Amino acid sequence: MKVTVLQENLARGLSTVSRAVSSRSTLPVLSNILIATDEGRLRLSATNLELGITCWIPARIDENGSTTVPSRTFNDLVNTLPGDQVQLTLDVKSQTLHVKGGSSNNDIKGIDAQEFPPMPTPEMKDAVQLNVADFKEMIQQVVFAASTDEARPVLMGVLMQVEKDKVTMAAADGFRLSVRKGQLAHAVKDSFNIIIPSRALNELARVAHDPEEPIYMAVPKQRGQVIFRVKDVEVVSQLIDGTFPDYHQIIPRNYKSRTLVSTAALLKACKQAEIFAREGSNVARLDIKQSNGDMQPSEVEISATSEETGKNETIVEATVDGGSVLIAFNVKFLREALEVIKTPNVALETTAQNAPGVVKPVGDDNFLHVIMPMHLG
Repeated sequence: MKVTVLQENLARGLSTVSRAVSSRSTLPVLSNILIATDEGRLRLSATNLELGITCWIPARIDENGSTTVPSRTFNDLVNTLPGDQVQLTLDVKSQTLHVKGGSSNNDIKGIDAQEFPPMPTPEMKDAVQLNVADFKEMIQQVVFAASTDEARPVLMGVLMQVEKDKVTMAAADGFRLSVRKGQLAHAVKDSFNIIIPSRALNELARVAHDPEEPIYMAVPKQRGQVIFRVKDVEVVSQLIDGTFPDYHQIIPRNYKSRTLVSTAALLKACKQAEIFAREGSNVARLDIKQSNGDMQPSEVEISATSEETGKNETIVEATVDGGSVLIAFNVKFLREALEVIKTPNVALETTAQNAPGVVKPVGDDNFLHVIMPMHLG
């Protein structure tokens, strides 16, 4: 292999794929990045057997070939090379990659590319087409609610349901639920339900930069995988096997009190309450007060108390439809839900202090967040 590539392109490609490198594997080759020539371009791949990322970058190919080199060594080296051309030359016999940049000459010991796990070559003709901007927003609005508890692997993923031209994503961790609906550019022939690891979706959102480029998604039959392709990057992930809980049962069908409030004002109040609440069990009390007279606005009083640091209390103006309610939430969960809401105003629907609350953006029916109440104490 003999290749010349721009340092900035190589550095960008390495930062794209290196997040899939296995950090604790018994297979040494999984700590490496595959470098291969591929139809006039340079292909970089990394995998931990659950998640794989491949990136193609422009290069001048003088001689075809492939090898794998330690990810950290190669990454750190390329980032220190001068911002110009980098020459990569492989000694096949010793599997040593010679890396030349400016006046810097380096030899990196590699492992034969034959030992690297094969990356799938997907059939993309029936792929689902997704809009980058919309899909990144969908990911952002659900993925934070997925569980990090390995004892419940199904909840560590995001349920994705595709039917005709509709797509719905849902994530839950037992304390909260996020549901986001979206529209596909083209209807699909076969509907499907899959559970995608939340980490894979986070990585996809990270590598999908260009809002003009579509994301193509393929779910090969009987392979237990999902493959996303966007421009010159491909993300492959194992699917989570299992049955996602019927989240429709968790969503309250009605409410007794509906509070309309400024998203920014409530978010700011939650951030202030969290400074005090985080010392204890993250509890913030929301005292929703229906106004007594026509001239008095309704309000929500958000408060948090800590034995160590003191207490906080913020009053936010609101429009309350229904009765007054005193309810407590995990303020970190409430803050995270408010951070992904894009509308100026938000609605909080409550029934009783021991029943789940529902957070919805006002004027947008595509998103809702259910949050379990906490004991008022």
